[in-house]
Amino acid sequence: MGTAENKRLVQDVFDRVARGDTAALTEAMADDFHWVFPGGWSWSGSWGPKEVALGGLLRPLMAQFTDYRLAADLVIAEEDRVVVQARGHGTTTRGERYHQTYCFVLRVTGGKISELVEHCDTALVERVLDHPAA
Repeated sequence: MGTAENKRLVQDVFDRVARGDTAALTEAMADDFHWVFPGGWSWSGSWGPKEVALGGLLRPLMAQFTDYRLAADLVIAEEDRVVVQARGHGTTTRGERYHQTYCFVLRVTGGKISELVEHCDTALVERVLDHPAA
């Protein structure tokens, strides 16, 4: 796939997620997918492959919300990398507001998302969410 197809794939995933289609990202993940949090904070590291990312990170994380929406503001691409600037809005099960900003750097390999590197407001995460491995 080329740059345009990679961008279209990721844009479609984020458009579907914004409409509440939570299966969109899962369907687009490669089997060897990894979700990465860079840096030196408590969530730093990598969750993968796909089943580990889903069971160890995404499902426990999303269980902490009563509602959550994610929308892309900007999608840019070059070769196998797609960068998404996005906003998330939700409420935790403890009733706390979770309004987050993101920069996701995704790698697309063979028509599937093989890596997602997430940059976000780490102080908000630490203050409002429980670590998914807990």
